[in-house]
Amino acid sequence: MIHVCSLARLYETVETTGARHVVTLLKDTDRVERPSSVVAANHLILSMDDISVPMDGYTLPCNDHVSALVEFVRGWDRAKPLVVHCYAGISRSTAGAYVAACALNPRRDELTIARELRRASATATPNSRFVALADRMLCREGRMVAAIDAIGRGAMAYEANPFRLELE
Repeated sequence: MIHVCSLARLYETVETTGARHVVTLLKDTDRVERPSSVVAANHLILSMDDISVPMDGYTLPCNDHVSALVEFVRGWDRAKPLVVHCYAGISRSTAGAYVAACALNPRRDELTIARELRRASATATPNSRFVALADRMLCREGRMVAAIDAIGRGAMAYEANPFRLELE
């Protein structure tokens, strides 16, 4: 199971879920101290801004970010939950969780996963570029992008409530 949260709720979420793997998707990665229950090898840190088009001075999500995430989640043994977080728990982390669910379930329908994401979080607004890059990488032929478009933008919020996304 994948849990999604904001940076502010990271330590609480790791503790309450018993997670032993964490994915951090933030530009300012120095803001994150790895939870003590997570060994360094089980903490993937991806430095990027929450943007979908190039902007001067910002780090655009790229193929390297997506491939690192896919490799990391495919190496996760699923014995304990995985926590994916960004700053607010709304865009980068929800994109990461969606991509992880699609990567781990290559035969599962993209729209089914996207609808489950929406049911779990009214605020989820996955980063469109991250999803599009993963769609191409996972050979989903536009279905991941279409599924996220179909669920629409999430409700406005400063910070999302933590939630879980089932993998099966």
